[in-house]
Amino acid sequence: MRIALAATCIADTMFPGAPRATVRLLERLGHDVVFPAGQACCGQMHVNTGYLDEAVPVIRNHVTTFAPVADGEWDAVVIPSGSCTGSVRHQQAMVCRRAGLDDLAATAEAVSAKTYELSELLVDVLGVTDVGAWFPHRVTYHPTCHSLRMLGVGDRPTRLLRAVADIDLVELPAAESCCGFGGTFALKNADTSAAMLADKTANVLSTEAEVLTAGDMSCLMHIGGGLSRQATGVRALHLAEVLASTRTDPTPLPATTFTRPAAAGTPEVAR
Repeated sequence: MRIALAATCIADTMFPGAPRATVRLLERLGHDVVFPAGQACCGQMHVNTGYLDEAVPVIRNHVTTFAPVADGEWDAVVIPSGSCTGSVRHQQAMVCRRAGLDDLAATAEAVSAKTYELSELLVDVLGVTDVGAWFPHRVTYHPTCHSLRMLGVGDRPTRLLRAVADIDLVELPAAESCCGFGGTFALKNADTSAAMLADKTANVLSTEAEVLTAGDMSCLMHIGGGLSRQATGVRALHLAEVLASTRTDPTPLPATTFTRPAAAGTPEVAR
């Protein structure tokens, strides 16, 4: 298949390992991956905060950039993010119709019909659960809210993870509880967000996992940040990075980045 990659804003800007791993994985499975250069934000941030008019040009750019999939130039669009896939599938056409742009809404629907979150693409479209991955680490999985509730990906990610060679996959207690990020929710409701994060990190630590994985880098940034600030040593890796790992091309665990403030007159200690 010929597959177009929508990298997402946060991954492209801050966590490029996730979209790169998506390319590694799909190419290893024998597919051609293209990266449309005109892509930018999908408009989710604007829509979720009520800026529907301001979202229109952002959505127009996304729809126009990925419109070739509707004409058969590509077979599918893949997004390594449940929240951005949910926005493409459930928000873009609605915003266009509200603005009176019925033609753009129709194109948005045609694009969304061939747009898939990574686990959806692998399991439903490509028909694989064993992608030939090898990841010899203790791992726990967090099902992000949008992938779980908006997209309904169900057990697709865990089916993929269970097929990974030498993985020690452990169930996350209260896995379906929100981590507290929610985009701007974490800014507008910081205390509530922090309390939800504390519950989530405690559950992650109870698994004694080396790695926390999920399908959204935004949630992993939030939980990973909490784990790092506690100097837990637990790494956060996108699902694509786990699935892209093989014996001959393993995905290395990221370095622990937490730096503990030093006492007066002593050097800082990196953990």
